[in-house]
Amino acid sequence: MARPGSRKLSAVWSALWLLRTVVDFALPQETYAPHSIRTEGHLTLGGLFPVHSRAPTARPCGDLKKENGIQRLEAMMYALDQINLDEQLLPNVMLGARVLDTCSRDNLRPGAVLNFVQALITKDTSDVRCTNGEAPVFVKPEKVVGVVGARPSSVSIMVANILRLFQIPQVSYASTAPELSDDRRYDFFSRVVPPDSFQAQAMVDIIRALGWTYVSTVASEGSYGEKGVEAFTQLSKEAGGICIAQSLKIPHNPKLEDYDKAIQQLLETQHARAVVIFASEEDIRGVLNSTKRANRVGHFLWIGSDSWAKSSPTHQLEDVAVGAVTILPKRSSIDGFDEYFTGLTLENNRRNVWFAEFWEENFDCRLLSASKREDTSRKCTGKERIGSESKYEQEGKVQFVIDAVYAVAHALHSMQRDLCPDQPGVCPQMESAEGKTLLKYIRNASFNGSAGTSVVFNKNGDAPGRYDLFQFQLTNSSTTEYKVVGHWVENLQIRLEELQWPDGEQEVPISVCSLPCKTGERKKRVKGMPCCWHCELCDGYQYQYDETSCRLCAYNMRPNPNRTACQPIPVVKLEWHSAWAIISVFLAMLGIIATIFVMATFVRHNDTPIVRASGRELSYVLLTGIFLCYIITFLMIAKPDVAVCAFRRIFLGLGMCISYAALLTKTNRIYRIFEQGKQTVTAPRFISPTSQIAITSSLICVQLLGVLVWFAVDPPNTIVDYDEQKAVNPLLARGVLKCDITDLQIICSLGYSILLMVTCTIYAIKTRDVPEDFNEAKPIGFTMYTTCIVWLAFIPIFFGTAQSAEKLYIQTTTLTISMNLSASVALGMLYMPKVYIIIFHPEMNVQKRKRSFKAVVTAATMSSRLSQKPSERPNGEAKTELCENPAADPMSK
Repeated sequence: MARPGSRKLSAVWSALWLLRTVVDFALPQETYAPHSIRTEGHLTLGGLFPVHSRAPTARPCGDLKKENGIQRLEAMMYALDQINLDEQLLPNVMLGARVLDTCSRDNLRPGAVLNFVQALITKDTSDVRCTNGEAPVFVKPEKVVGVVGARPSSVSIMVANILRLFQIPQVSYASTAPELSDDRRYDFFSRVVPPDSFQAQAMVDIIRALGWTYVSTVASEGSYGEKGVEAFTQLSKEAGGICIAQSLKIPHNPKLEDYDKAIQQLLETQHARAVVIFASEEDIRGVLNSTKRANRVGHFLWIGSDSWAKSSPTHQLEDVAVGAVTILPKRSSIDGFDEYFTGLTLENNRRNVWFAEFWEENFDCRLLSASKREDTSRKCTGKERIGSESKYEQEGKVQFVIDAVYAVAHALHSMQRDLCPDQPGVCPQMESAEGKTLLKYIRNASFNGSAGTSVVFNKNGDAPGRYDLFQFQLTNSSTTEYKVVGHWVENLQIRLEELQWPDGEQEVPISVCSLPCKTGERKKRVKGMPCCWHCELCDGYQYQYDETSCRLCAYNMRPNPNRTACQPIPVVKLEWHSAWAIISVFLAMLGIIATIFVMATFVRHNDTPIVRASGRELSYVLLTGIFLCYIITFLMIAKPDVAVCAFRRIFLGLGMCISYAALLTKTNRIYRIFEQGKQTVTAPRFISPTSQIAITSSLICVQLLGVLVWFAVDPPNTIVDYDEQKAVNPLLARGVLKCDITDLQIICSLGYSILLMVTCTIYAIKTRDVPEDFNEAKPIGFTMYTTCIVWLAFIPIFFGTAQSAEKLYIQTTTLTISMNLSASVALGMLYMPKVYIIIFHPEMNVQKRKRSFKAVVTAATMSSRLSQKPSERPNGEAKTELCENPAADPMSK
């Protein structure tokens, strides 16, 4: 292939000069590096594999990695053997290999990478001579046309930065850092595994499917871990509903204290049981070991990236890893590789310089006395067989190593077909082709991979996202295994019913910052942590509008018991069976019966002296008013509607108005008679029954006129008062169905009647000196005094309970009882004595003798004078009865 140096800019030449200096330093060393494999071929592919683990000390490498190291390396050698044996793929072209051991380091020595570019660097050897003076003979290094690897993204990034200078394409089988998708910086990098952006999306989907909202992350320092966590964090923010409790980083070359510190930090947020881990195998194992040391086995719920997959971090740490969900790019076991690998022996695999070390490790034996293994004395026979005398399971990345090798091979095949149409093998045009040409063929490659799935690359060199989901589970035999529980191909498909969890938990464990709020509670989010909140009850008349807010119900509504919606407030009224109503109804019924009885008695004895003396016309009017006072009780308790409300307005004050208008007319008549009698013997005007009825009617008409005005200004209507019984506890709230009559309107309606009552009381006081056997003045006076006391007690009770929850019942009962008592007082004091005489003493209900108006007035005047104290009486006159019978009253005529 052509040298690209002539086409580089000056800045690139500076980098090449620096690299050449490094190569000049490295080349005098052994031609074939001790940590590399070389096989001959027309074209050579480079390979980078973590054959050994990272050394904990200053040694270059640690222990051998049987699965992730040897199996992957042999997968490349197997793929090359298959390609070289395939007559249809790259005919007449043999592919060789130059394989290096990265020793699982995050940073690879530049000198090691330069093994791949030696053929592209020209060395000036003109001044070099052998001891005999002849020019030396240099072994020409092989041309590396492409590199397969590496595994860690940090190593792939470093290698890609160097290889791009020499235009050598690179195809990785395991590097998944999203950073490598940047085609401007890593333009010669491709991979047969999907980037971590897809893996991170799969992790986000898994966490959401499990209902976890509060998770922590752990990353190995470097591109793979940090960029993977960065992609997960970004995608979780975009998806919403997932919060990162802590984001921890394991440093390079960590100590035990670093792992212990990480676990202690994770335990600070105990509710975040789920831990997303993007880390190397060594760091995963260190974290699991630290968890066991902290005695928190079963606490964490691990979500492992593809570096965990089905690999060995769980060895002897199975109890800590049970329940872990891991992700591996979708793959299948390659049967041909199983046959190849299990058939390897020390005799047929001499090309692998680490195979002898693998043999010792795999069969726990020693090959030579000089072996580094000191923990066993058993000697290897060389006749052991992989799989039958040792445990074997195909490693998860084998398929992708094979696909990466085949991707380069298919690209070379297409390039040979286009550049060498008539020549077998590698033609000069193909020999001189630039790396960009091969890169174009790699990006356009499309073939069925070793597992039967298609291998393609997008414009950034990435493979499509296809993952298998595994869970590390305990089997019925108390052994552990990775079980496939789902897939992710653009969308998640997971079988939740097949998942098992630590400590035998049946339900999916929770990993949340805050537990869900109860019904009727809203979330008050913690600032900066949308997944953390405090639960606050929607109190009062509020209901839960959504998960973060409460809203007030409408004035006629209240929240339902679980406060998820509003419901109508129940409407109540004063029921007939209520204790409040029973008392009033009982009194009213007694009063009505008594009133009807009195009225019937008066009608039957209408022409008797007592009935005539009491003023028949006004008595019937008064009894009508008393009857209406009792009747209003039933209107006040009846279910409100327009008709009932109208009758309430009419009769609320009408009964009292009729009663007190009649009593006022009577007392005014008595007062005028005796006042005018002191001055003249002429009878006052308007004392006839007709005049009395007219005066009473005029007083009643004033009340009716006020009611008519009230009807015109504010027509009767019903309302539901939701404020009257709006208790602190919404469940006790009630709407009160009542007439549209305010407390003030009730008092105004009764105000005129109260005015008549007060006026009547004043006249009763003025006529208090009338002889007790002469007329009804004194009974009327006692009636009015008692009535005033009743209503004086009514007013504070009525208004004092305006804010009470029982306002409807107290005020209605107080009003009706006050009216019943007022009517009963009038009925009892004014009519019961007369009824008693009429029924039980008819002999007293006779007219004895008649006197003139002048005689009556003179007798009343003299009686008034004689009623004074003896010391005040002139000449010591004694009191003399001037009236023997109420029938002598001339007003009864």
